[in-house]
Amino acid sequence: MDGLIKLWHDTGIANFEIGQIFMMAVGGLLLFLAINKGYEPLLLLPIGFGAILANIPMAGFTDEGGILWYIYHVGIETGVFPLIIFMGVGAMTDFGALIANPKMLFLGAAAQFGIFATLIGAILLNLIPGFEFSMTDAAAIAIIGGADGPTAIFLASRLAPDLLGAIAVAAYSYMALVPLIQPPIMKALTTHEERSIVMAQMRHVSKKEKIIFPLMVLGLTVLFLPAATPLVGMFCLGNLMRESGVVDRLSNTAQNELINITTIFLGLAVGSKLSADKFLTVETLGILALGAIAFSIGTASGVMMAKLMGRFSSTPINPLLGAAGVSAVPMAARVANKVGLEANPHNFLLMHAMGPNVAGVLGSAVAAGILLAIVGG
Repeated sequence: MDGLIKLWHDTGIANFEIGQIFMMAVGGLLLFLAINKGYEPLLLLPIGFGAILANIPMAGFTDEGGILWYIYHVGIETGVFPLIIFMGVGAMTDFGALIANPKMLFLGAAAQFGIFATLIGAILLNLIPGFEFSMTDAAAIAIIGGADGPTAIFLASRLAPDLLGAIAVAAYSYMALVPLIQPPIMKALTTHEERSIVMAQMRHVSKKEKIIFPLMVLGLTVLFLPAATPLVGMFCLGNLMRESGVVDRLSNTAQNELINITTIFLGLAVGSKLSADKFLTVETLGILALGAIAFSIGTASGVMMAKLMGRFSSTPINPLLGAAGVSAVPMAARVANKVGLEANPHNFLLMHAMGPNVAGVLGSAVAAGILLAIVGG
């Protein structure tokens, strides 16, 4: 009888808690969104599965010595995984559209306004009982507005590791929901005529310009914001490997095998932070709400900046391009193109939208560097 009792106490059924079951259901929801809806499957699938593993009672996945514990401490706590992801993204990025039309940098910068607005919002939440966000917590939460998952993870791991799970899930969830969140905001802030504006043909960008650009970006970052160089530096390295044309094997590896392997481990590491004891708090709800506000403000500020630039530009600017300033690459650019085509079937904005889109990647990295320099010290 004692043996049967001991066997019962060693089963999962006897040790499950309500919170664990709920978080496993959340993991299942992420799997559903990834598999059935196709929302950011490369990350939502391993994050969802990691959440399920992290909440299995007595399995020890997240205990010291467990595989998820090692993955988190090796790749996330050190900041290595987000940096490798940034190098791979850089190797997949074509800066041609941005180089051809440098004004798009302003749209990438404007879309980061959501980050700093949310920083204020996180501090104001402390006025509500149950919320106790420090300045470092608020800075880590605010970066969700940049819609850049690796940057959000990098900053959260440095400033607020306890909030990493909620911040990462919010960042990637809103990135995945770009096609649902952005169009209503874009349409509310523009007229049919504005959405129908056809952009002028872009000039040809030479290989020499594409090689110089990442070196110039890194040089400026070194001079003015060294705190952002981990992210910007790896991004520029990946892009230089792509554009130089002399290390195709390295560029292909960064774009494929390396980023794929890292993405698997990154997703599992983030999922490991979705354990019930860390995630089911009132602060998590606040983070999810602030993330939605941050992303919406970033989209709106980008659109409004594009409208303002259009008033003073000698060539027409479609304000939809401003929404692509959030760094959800390339989904935000595709959404801008789709909404533009709905207004004008002959209006192809995709290549133009890639300019502010890649500018948004740089903008979110710079914003993270600013927050790290001001708050992290």
